[in-house]
Amino acid sequence: MPTNSHKYSILLPTYNEKDNLPIIIWLIVKYMKASGYDYEVIVIDDGSPDGTLDVAKDLQKIYGEDKIVLRPRTAKLGLGTAYIHGIKHATGDFIIIIDADLSHHPKFIPEFIKLQESGDYDIVSGTRYAGDGGVYGWDFKRKLISRGANFLSQVLLRPNASDLTGSFRLYKKPVLEKCIASCVSKGYVFQMEMLVRARQHDFTIAEVPITFVDRIYGTSKLGGTEIIQFAKNLLYLFATT
Repeated sequence: MPTNSHKYSILLPTYNEKDNLPIIIWLIVKYMKASGYDYEVIVIDDGSPDGTLDVAKDLQKIYGEDKIVLRPRTAKLGLGTAYIHGIKHATGDFIIIIDADLSHHPKFIPEFIKLQESGDYDIVSGTRYAGDGGVYGWDFKRKLISRGANFLSQVLLRPNASDLTGSFRLYKKPVLEKCIASCVSKGYVFQMEMLVRARQHDFTIAEVPITFVDRIYGTSKLGGTEIIQFAKNLLYLFATT
């Protein structure tokens, strides 16, 4: 069984994920327990009106307070601040960021860890656009938007990574703290800026091909406002990096 002396804090920001949360946590526990790595799951709920926090409390009773750590907030305050909030309470020396909507499968987490160990990488990022990675469940329009955004980002920002807009990543804790401190973006462009800032700081990045599956329960939080904001911030990053 592969083990090391490190601890992995898995940040799980949530908003209206009461149906997905029991499944994603069960999968995380399953694969982390099988791998033998020390871990904790930090659930950062932003005041979900659907009762996500109540579900999280029930899951904490099942798996234990040492494995499921609840750090809720009173309102939807953004992804970047959710990560900062989670880091403050993380006891691990590595941080793993994963979506709660089941689009990221926890089975890839042990692969992230093994790859990180093999080259002592600062960041390991899941990629949909290299190797046998891919996307399932999206319609043509959504695929076109994602591919277009990633292509423009590659051309303008030269990030040394094949998938800028994904959010399934492993960071050394100090690396994540430094990248977040350098970021100015909010919303979905935040993930892209993280890798751009990592390049500026000369952090090393490795990639694991992943399969991305569209959410089963709930609705996507990507809308027209986010797309416009993405375009504005992409141009800003191009002009300033």
